[in-house]
Amino acid sequence: MADTVAISDSTLSAQISPLGAELVRLQDRDGRDLLWDGNPAVWNGRSPLLFPIVGEAMGNRITVAGRAYEIGRHGFARTATFVLVSSDTAHCTWRLDASEATRRQYPFEFRLDVTYTIEAGALYMSAEVTNAGDGVMPAAFGFHPALRWPLPYGKLRAAHEIVFEQEEPAPIRRPIDGLLSSARYPTPVRGRRLALDDSLFEDGAIVFDTLTSRSLVYGDAVRVSFPRMPHLGIWTKPGAGYVCIEPWQGYASPEDFDGELADKPGMVSIAPGATETFAMSMGLIDSP
Repeated sequence: MADTVAISDSTLSAQISPLGAELVRLQDRDGRDLLWDGNPAVWNGRSPLLFPIVGEAMGNRITVAGRAYEIGRHGFARTATFVLVSSDTAHCTWRLDASEATRRQYPFEFRLDVTYTIEAGALYMSAEVTNAGDGVMPAAFGFHPALRWPLPYGKLRAAHEIVFEQEEPAPIRRPIDGLLSSARYPTPVRGRRLALDDSLFEDGAIVFDTLTSRSLVYGDAVRVSFPRMPHLGIWTKPGAGYVCIEPWQGYASPEDFDGELADKPGMVSIAPGATETFAMSMGLIDSP
């Protein structure tokens, strides 16, 4: 990780890679790791950024003005090399502009600026998507941080839970061959509490496409806030040492959807010259 940029304050430190502008390390003041290490034998991600789609599109292709474009799961930002725009001790900003390579997958002129800031015991992650073209640009964006499960504060893995800001009684959805199920399933959240167990993820991610909360607490230690992100995925590989808590704008194509990208559920429409901002934060509730 020699090419990473390090930022810190007295409570947290982080490292961000130019590859995908991905957060690759997050530690508390005592050097304890909060983020998954990306062990490729299990899952090589740490905190990928999902753009311009979240999840998969049917047949790994999108349709724009009747033309098909091949694009992989979660889009191309996570495998693109970003340019460092600015940095100081507690902040860095990275940029990805449209290119010949991106236009083959997503035929729009865009600029994506991603900023990481550590302040008052929290890491703030912000993505600004600007439409640099002449027409309306449909886009989605998602965060995908993998937090350690268990966290490094002595609590047993089986004792970890997620406590939502609000009660979450709405049904959830599940992936089916990478797409989103038409069926809805009873929520595993009891009131505000989701007790984490590997059995929850035997059928893949838990997808909240009708979400009331905009923040939650994980493991009694980490507050995750996502004030304007309306969707949420929670995922792990059963038995792995992480749980991904993923605020999204957008989600995988429903299994019965194969239309224009602009009509894909969960997309936002960005006017020419306009910028849409997506943001989340992760912070220690108390310094353990």
